[in-house]
Amino acid sequence: MTTSLDTQRTMQDGHWATPYTLEPGQTQYHELSHTRIWITLLDQEWLIRYQRMPEDDNQERWQQRVTHTLPDSDLEVQRFVRPDDGSQVCYLPAMSSLATVIRPYQPLTIPAESECTIYVGTLLWMRIQAGSKGTHLMELPLADPSLTWVGRTTMEGELCYSAATFARLVLEAVPKRPWRAITPVRIVNERQEPLLLERFNLPTPLLSLHRNEKGQLWTPRVTVTCETDMNSARLKIDQSLIAAAGQCELISPAREQTARGGLVRAYDRIFG
Repeated sequence: MTTSLDTQRTMQDGHWATPYTLEPGQTQYHELSHTRIWITLLDQEWLIRYQRMPEDDNQERWQQRVTHTLPDSDLEVQRFVRPDDGSQVCYLPAMSSLATVIRPYQPLTIPAESECTIYVGTLLWMRIQAGSKGTHLMELPLADPSLTWVGRTTMEGELCYSAATFARLVLEAVPKRPWRAITPVRIVNERQEPLLLERFNLPTPLLSLHRNEKGQLWTPRVTVTCETDMNSARLKIDQSLIAAAGQCELISPAREQTARGGLVRAYDRIFG
């Protein structure tokens, strides 16, 4: 089995945007987040298999190895014709294609005319590219996402992903894991009364991904300003990263582009 003690001893750290070279007949095996992944190169095709693992809050590493061992035959396999003779495979992170409703485990109250910054760890998707030209084969979430409906009625609204968060206010307390991106969310309450933050809608398709010198992934800061009614707020995405992210390089552009200056719009579903 790929999870035996001998296998664990030969595991190495996996990395985003790093080409790996396989020989026909070899399989690259990965463990990260809640997912096991097997990528196999054959003479004329690529094979991809994956399965979910039990949750392990202590897991912090992305581990991978190259082997000739295949997983159990009952796992579903997805086949892809080799786009060229290249034997490279590369993995890129991506934010989700739907907005994500973030729900703090404990609601947070922001007093009148106050603001705060919370740090959200957002689960990523993995894009698998193969061949000398980096042809896209598929992408998969690194855990099963939950879906929720956000809107005033069943006819008016949008389908979103849903994720729970500790909504940490101290950056150092945020776990740094390679399958999560850190998003600073600045919430400005300009009202004359407190703002109870029970959930908010993070525009994940509008966020680009950047990697710092430590290998951590960051997105630009999102600022939400609530002036009067909670049902109407302004949302702005910074054009650059906060200083705490360190020196970063762009690793994946946003799926969708914002307007010039990063101002999204007055958004009536930011707070659910």
